[in-house]
Order: sequence, then structure tokens, then C-alpha cells
Amino acid sequence: MSDNTPFGNSITADDIIETLSFFDGWEERYKYIIDMGKEIPSMDPAAKCDENLIRGCQSQVWIQHKADGENLIFSVDSDAFIVKGLLAVVLAAYNNKVPADILAFDVENYFAQLGLLKHLSPTRGSGMKAMVKRIRDIAQAT
Repeated sequence: MSDNTPFGNSITADDIIETLSFFDGWEERYKYIIDMGKEIPSMDPAAKCDENLIRGCQSQVWIQHKADGENLIFSVDSDAFIVKGLLAVVLAAYNNKVPADILAFDVENYFAQLGLLKHLSPTRGSGMKAMVKRIRDIAQAT
């Protein structure tokens, strides 16, 4: 598992907020989110196991982690393009951070600034919350 994703490294949550604000409509924003998902490296097929599977998501979503010093590095994947994009949004906020920063991050405010949850189906919104919960649970246990 390597940390070769730009999300949480060269692309931050603030970058996502700023970039999405340039788009006029949600169709353009969705396209951008899907394009971000294409930048996420594929997860090792062996890591796509029940232990890493996120419950509560409409699509299949896997989150794996490792510690790099004090920072947590996440590897993610999904079988749906839009969900990989949503994972990129989440990774921008949480990847390569220390557990205290992960737990202190105001994800509700982040999602509110993006306006994302009100433009997703209820099941996709629940899935995003399940992704965040898993990452926060990992940080809490570390």
C-alpha cells in the first residue's frame, strides 16, 4: 500500500472547496468529482476484503489504512465512478493526517461549504457519512 494519491497531499479540502466554487452548476461539479476519482490509484485486489468493506454504502467501497510515523495513510476504492470521486473529496480532508487532526476536522462544515449532501441521493449521502465514520473510527482507535 503506497500513498501515491494527490488527495490529502497536494490537494487539500480547501482546494476542493475553492475549485468546486468555480463551477456554475452541479452537472459540471459532478463531472469534476468523477474526474477526481479517476486520479485515485487502484487498490490492491487483495485489500478488497470484508475487513476493508464499508457497510452502509450503495456501491462497494473499501478503505484500508496504514501508519506512516504519526500520520494515517488511506487507500480507497469503489466500483462506482461517482463514489471514487466522493472518496477523493473525503481523502482531501483526511489522508496523511495525524489522528488528532482527523478527529478535529469539521466535516459537517466541509460538506456544507461544498453543498454536496443536498445534491446527492439519500443513499449516497449516507454512504459518504459511512466513509467518514470509518476513517474517524480508525483515527480514534490509533
